Amino acid sequence: MEWADWAQIMRGRVYGADHEDAGPRPDRVYAELVAGPLDGLLLDITGRPGGELRAGVELRTEIGAHGRGGRARYALRDGPGRYLDWRGDTP
Repeated sequence: MEWADWAQIMRGRVYGADHEDAGPRPDRVYAELVAGPLDGLLLDITGRPGGELRAGVELRTEIGAHGRGGRARYALRDGPGRYLDWRGDTP
């Protein structure tokens, strides 16, 4: 499977959600992850303070630069909308 095909399959799915029910729920608030290994996934930010999101969050992923056990770092984009931009990978 090509990377573009994989990215299209993952788009609109919620990070960390059960594979059987990975779509967003109407009672939750989400931000879109932009770029990096988790590009296109949605992150549930319900109840998270904006300061925490601006400072950045590290999300576990096996498909980042550090493989299994690695993390992708994302931070809230300035401006309108709910977007978390990729800031790099960490071990």
